Formats: sequence, structure tokens, C-alpha cells
Amino acid sequence: MNSKILNALGIGNIDPMIFILTLIFLCMILFVLVIVLNIKLGKLSEKYEGFMKGKDMESMEELITKRFGEMDKMLEDTNKNLKDIEVLFENMKSVVQKTGIVKYDAFHEMGGKLSFALVMLDGKNTGFVLNAMHSREGCYTYIKEIINGESYIPLGAEEKKALEQAMQIVSE
Repeated sequence: MNSKILNALGIGNIDPMIFILTLIFLCMILFVLVIVLNIKLGKLSEKYEGFMKGKDMESMEELITKRFGEMDKMLEDTNKNLKDIEVLFENMKSVVQKTGIVKYDAFHEMGGKLSFALVMLDGKNTGFVLNAMHSREGCYTYIKEIINGESYIPLGAEEKKALEQAMQIVSE
């Protein structure tokens, strides 16, 4: 085959049958690609028609506006919830988070370990020790204030042990 164009491309000496078969092969590949694209376009058209079914532009605009309004409301609610959670965490710092209890016999003639020392502390190790001493004549209750893990009134052995139990609890 003798063609100026083919010679300019550098394929002037190629057999014309090979050239024609190559072009036919390329056309077949392009034809298959066109079929695949038409199938994809058909599926996309079906989805679009399903989405737009029964809707006009005004109703779609209303729907989109409504959804954006709902999203804004959800964002406001989320921000409010975050603020409420921060308040709750701040309030949690001052509630009882740690406890310790030691049961003991205040008077050795009594049995059953009816006396106890109860410690209740917040997250900053501030609270109180409640000591209830049971005897045959009655029950005597004493309370001692704890500030930052320390008492300004001397603690008994059982009270110290209950305080150590409570302070071993880690609060966040």
C-alpha cells in the first residue's frame, strides 16, 4: 500500500490486510465500550427517574430546604448536648465518688463487728468519715471532715484504714 499519510506516520510498508484487521479490532473494542456505557447510562437514568418520580422542581426545593433545616436543628441539639455533658462532668467533681468501709469491734467484749468507719469522698478527696461505735449501752456516731485527703481531727486506726481504702480508688 502506498499512501502519503501512512508513509508520513511511518507505517507505509505495512501489509494492508493487517492494517484493516487492526482497525476492525479497534472498532470492535469501541463498540463494546459504547454498549457498556449505554448500560451504565440506562441504570443511571432509572435511578434519576426514581429519584424525581412524582417530584417537580418546587417540591424538590422544599424537600432539600426541609432537610437542611433538620440538619441545622440536629447541629443545635448536638451543641446543646455537648454543653450539658460539660456541665454534668463539672457537677460530677463534687459528688461522692469514692468510699471505704472498715467494720470492727469497738469494745472487745462485744462480738460481731457491729462498729464501722465509713469514708465518703468526692473526686478531690474531700468528704467525711462517719464512725459508728456500737456498745451494750447504745450506738455512738461521730463524723470528721476530710479535706484534700486529710483530717484536721486525729483519726483512729479504723478511720485511717477506711480513708486509705477510699483514696486508692481512682476517679476521673
